This record gives sequence, C-alpha cells and structure tokens, in this order.
Amino acid sequence: MWLLDANMDVHLTGVLNEYGIRCEAATRRGWGGLTNGDLVEAATKAGFTCILTRDRLFAESVGRMLDERPGLSIVVVHLPQKRWRDYAEEFRSAWSNEPIAPMPGRVIHWPRLSAAGFGAC
Repeated sequence: MWLLDANMDVHLTGVLNEYGIRCEAATRRGWGGLTNGDLVEAATKAGFTCILTRDRLFAESVGRMLDERPGLSIVVVHLPQKRWRDYAEEFRSAWSNEPIAPMPGRVIHWPRLSAAGFGAC
C-alpha cells in the first residue's frame, strides 16, 4: 500500500486506485503534522511500502532510515504544482510514459527526464 505525504493532493489517491494501487493520504490518517522520521515510522508500522512526496528534503532526511526499513520506498514526485484537474492530467500523462516503479529500500525520483518534457527539477 502507498502513502501520500501531506504535501501531495489527497485526490491523487483516486488516480492511483484507478491503476490498481491501494493508497491513502497521510492527512486523512491524522499524520499531517508528523515529522519526516515519525511519518516513516508510522507508515512502516502500518504496512505501507511506498511514500510519495514532493519534498526533496524529506527524501534526503529519511533516506538513511531506509537501511533499517528495506521494504519501504520513497518516491519524490517532480511534477509542477497546478490546479487539481491539470495536475491529474499531467500525472496520468507522465504515468502513461513511465509508471512509478518503487524500489524497496531506495529513494527514486519520478518522472525521470523524458522527451515529453517531464522530469526532475
């Protein structure tokens, strides 16, 4: 199951569900105020295998924790913030070019730079 960090739009859970991915939002679990380390701890204990975030610093700060949690992956999403409908369209387009493929125990950046113009900032 995947978890959306508090900086990700909660509506993205519906899009991921369309792709067959069980997903919840940290804010809907009452975890919006947790520190990065506490969020990783709570997510791990609750059985989440992937955390999606827009926060590059989150990935840097918890990346070291992944050695102790080899089943967890962090995905830094590099899509510009937009109104929800535009963001959803851009997310689906990026997904059709390259679906997110979490790598347990690692931080990955998505989408990677591609001909479609998406990519890490």
